[in-house]
Amino acid sequence: MPQKNTELTVLETVEAAAGATTEEPAVSEEAPPPEGSEMVASRAEYDRMKGERDQLLDRLARLQAEFENARKRAERERLEFRDYVTGSVVEQFLPVLDNLNLALNSNGSAHQLRSGVELIVKQMDEILRQMQVTPVPSEGEEFDPRLHEALGSVERHDLPDQHVAEEIRRGYRLRERLLRPALVRVVHNSKQTGE
Repeated sequence: MPQKNTELTVLETVEAAAGATTEEPAVSEEAPPPEGSEMVASRAEYDRMKGERDQLLDRLARLQAEFENARKRAERERLEFRDYVTGSVVEQFLPVLDNLNLALNSNGSAHQLRSGVELIVKQMDEILRQMQVTPVPSEGEEFDPRLHEALGSVERHDLPDQHVAEEIRRGYRLRERLLRPALVRVVHNSKQTGE
């Protein structure tokens, strides 16, 4: 009788280690268990589950590696796209730079130099227009803190209060997105504020 309990304890230990979830039929006390057949079955179950675990771990490692490769590839493509976009923008401004260098090397009069610079500014404006970059309207417009940055105020009676008197630096927007606000001086009309 003590030998049967020892065999059952060994069998239960092996099943617990193998993680077997199936219930074994109850062992009758009259018939002794078959010599080692249950041990062989539980060992086979243990090996099968160990193999499944190893396959799942291998699959997890492969998926992690694939994810890391995809993340690196996306980052590389993003950098390549940024370089491509930057290159296409810079390429459009190279003729402007060439014309500025020609203006610097010219021996013309101040009037000729000024007219050359005006042509370069027109060329720049055209490039910006093609890129859908437009200037922010400022002078004479009502001051809008979303579009204008106030540098100071000036006392004037010919313009309404809180309107832009002078544009110091032009602001630009790309389609509807503000690239930079216009730097302006705002009118302070004491006649209108007193009323």
